[in-house]
Amino acid sequence: MSHERLQKFLPAIRTLDTDKPLTKHDLSADSFLIKKDGGLGMYYAPHNEHINIGAKVVIAGITPGWHQMKTAYEQFIKSLAADKPLEACLKETKQAAGFAGSMRKNLINMLDKCGIPEVLDIPGSADLFGINRILLHTTSIIKYPVFIKGKNYTGHQPSIDRSPILQHYAYTEFPKELAEITPPALVIPLGKTADRVMSRLAKEHKLPDHSYLTGFPHPSGANGHRVNQFRQQKVQLQAKVKTWGDGIPSSGISP
Repeated sequence: MSHERLQKFLPAIRTLDTDKPLTKHDLSADSFLIKKDGGLGMYYAPHNEHINIGAKVVIAGITPGWHQMKTAYEQFIKSLAADKPLEACLKETKQAAGFAGSMRKNLINMLDKCGIPEVLDIPGSADLFGINRILLHTTSIIKYPVFIKGKNYTGHQPSIDRSPILQHYAYTEFPKELAEITPPALVIPLGKTADRVMSRLAKEHKLPDHSYLTGFPHPSGANGHRVNQFRQQKVQLQAKVKTWGDGIPSSGISP
């Protein structure tokens, strides 16, 4: 794959000082800016370039946050320094940065309770981020990090539907990415904002023929309601996972 956007930013990536931790000042520089609209800024990050087309589970957040962005750059630079092929660098970056941090622990806990390990015949959902990573594709409704006046974009202020650039990535680029993955995958949108995007895409007949696990709470620690939200949705989430699993040939599950 040519990765045209990466090629555009690769010279700037190679100038980053790797002898000290990367900062927001380093990565929100104009050299990494994709688009600016008032207080909204979208910046390049290399961790959503690799697409695992054979994934069985697709987890979609709203947009990468600062922690994911920093982790992605650090891993990508490390992989480049090891003289690995570009595609291998991108794959390692994806694996390192996909829902990195405390959010991953909350996410794994809810995936376990939904019955994902039983359907995939793996010991636990944590293995999706480890030995069974081949079964997982992580992504975002809005592919690249978005910041509002320097803070992580959370799906509000502005809403996706009020920003042309956010609409483009959510309603045009995101369904294109899903279409590259072999069906029937289980697509898990995280939180109400991602659910609303899925709902609009469904109404516009833009969603590929996957199964969609709507109603899944956002696993961020900032979502203080996630435990109650999950408790309320648990039964229907488990039922959807089972229905999806029943429709998958057993030969198509094992890695």
